[in-house]
Amino acid sequence: MGGGKVKARLGRGFRDLLPEQMLARQWMIDVIRRVYEGYGFVPLDTPAVEYLDVLTGSSGDETEHSIFEVANPEMHKEERKLGLRFDLTVPLARVMAQYADLPRPFRRYQVCSVWRTDKPGPGRFREFTQFDLDTVGSKSELADTEIIAGMCDTLDGLKVGGYRVRYSSRRVLNLLIPFAGIPEEQSPEVFRVLDKLDKIGVKKVRLELTTGYKDESGDPIKGLGLSSDQVGKIERFLDVRADERGEVLVRLREMLCGVASAEEEIDTLDRISRHLQTLGYGDDRVVVDLSIARGMAYYTGPVFEAILLDAPEFGTVFGGGRYDELVMRFLGQRIPATGASIGVDRLLAALVHLGRVPLHSSTAKVLVTTMDSSLNDEYLGLAYELRRANIPTELFLGSGGVGKQMKYADRQGIPVAVLLGEDEKNKGVVTLKSLEEGRARSGELAERKDWIQERPGQIEVPRSDLVSAVKAMLFDTGETS
Repeated sequence: MGGGKVKARLGRGFRDLLPEQMLARQWMIDVIRRVYEGYGFVPLDTPAVEYLDVLTGSSGDETEHSIFEVANPEMHKEERKLGLRFDLTVPLARVMAQYADLPRPFRRYQVCSVWRTDKPGPGRFREFTQFDLDTVGSKSELADTEIIAGMCDTLDGLKVGGYRVRYSSRRVLNLLIPFAGIPEEQSPEVFRVLDKLDKIGVKKVRLELTTGYKDESGDPIKGLGLSSDQVGKIERFLDVRADERGEVLVRLREMLCGVASAEEEIDTLDRISRHLQTLGYGDDRVVVDLSIARGMAYYTGPVFEAILLDAPEFGTVFGGGRYDELVMRFLGQRIPATGASIGVDRLLAALVHLGRVPLHSSTAKVLVTTMDSSLNDEYLGLAYELRRANIPTELFLGSGGVGKQMKYADRQGIPVAVLLGEDEKNKGVVTLKSLEEGRARSGELAERKDWIQERPGQIEVPRSDLVSAVKAMLFDTGETS
């Protein structure tokens, strides 16, 4: 064994998730999973590590430059180079190519960590969690409609408050290239810059499209060298906005009336809009926004993003689109696909900021206190009985008196405590204490003697009524057992 202590520390851009964060995340993931399964999506898991040639060649240079490469004993063999996945869509494409017996369409959801070597910053980590839903094997715009509907239902299920799902199409955006007189080979870089619009604003996007600029750290951001006339046409295109989806599409048809294939692509957006209207997703929740580009180079059709109206500073919390050519890299044939991904960490941070996430440090609803070691079998019996009644229960295993144990329950957010001493045992009763009610009443009782006399939130019940009394107390405090 080596000498000296190892300093406990985290790698830059990584973090630990402690119980309160994990429980909030678990609550959120459970809500999302119920929505996805309600649509018939099935779970899938894939390895964190993929061959590097699987990960590269589909997502654009900026994303692929952020891949974590993985050390491998066979690194001298080019085909054996490995990397950590940077999203869940590329591994899905690999799965579809590898397992020919999967049903088509294949509708899957997946929640996993992904990794990128991006520059760490406030709220920006190198490991983060995505929760995806995808339909592979359907070219119908009904599949895109269902993805958008699933996004709305997910955000409704999470009770995020006001939100807006914005959608457009990469094919419509592609029409911007001939409309603005931009060489076709520059289109990926133009779209990459436009995807930053919400993040860096119009002024910096204009600079990056033309001359470039220096960011806050002084690093130079190279410009694309477009002319003012070209940028003007881009801005004119992006300024096509209205409160109603139909009005946006009417104006878009007028602007692009002389551009080849414009009618066909706009018709797709129109059909999606009408499907959404049929389902009850109106202009208050879903809008056509032509500025939606999405950063990944593999998008080929409709693209979508969601923002929270009460927390717009968190940016896009849910996004995706159609990627009909991604599986082609592996099979050599076009397999239509569409899907979307939730940035779990970003959305959770926004919900915590808005106070819309239940925050607890414990999974237990009840703490059975242990005040007398001679009654340990009784305490075990109390905890066993409550657990068999499907009431999550923790048996206190530390040291200290009832006051310390109440503080422990309070700190952990456990709403109910069960107390049993020799007197209660002899009388055939147990004492239940609602910590939430006790806190509320203690604030109203000014005198300590009044608090002791009243013992707010505390009742004595027959031992035989333990389960029913605990359930009633949990119901009264707004908890579910």
